[in-house]
Amino acid sequence: MSNIVLAQAADAASNINPGLAAIGYGLGAIGPGIGVGLIWAAVINGTARQPEAQGKLMGIAWTTFVLTEVLALIGLVIYFIASNA
Repeated sequence: MSNIVLAQAADAASNINPGLAAIGYGLGAIGPGIGVGLIWAAVINGTARQPEAQGKLMGIAWTTFVLTEVLALIGLVIYFIASNA
């Protein structure tokens, strides 16, 4: 019974509309975009409050920026998988 359900789910997932995949990626890119804005806003705010901590803040900011952008890249990969399957 569960094999039939899994086969039907796999068949349904392979018939996704490429336009729907593009909308899904667009919605998925909103989160990393907001996250990057919040990261750099916090760095600017922290540097304005305590200029001597700029070096430490920039290191943390670049690390979290990379982690946030990885989410956008994963969304892009899933878009290509969903639209070409």
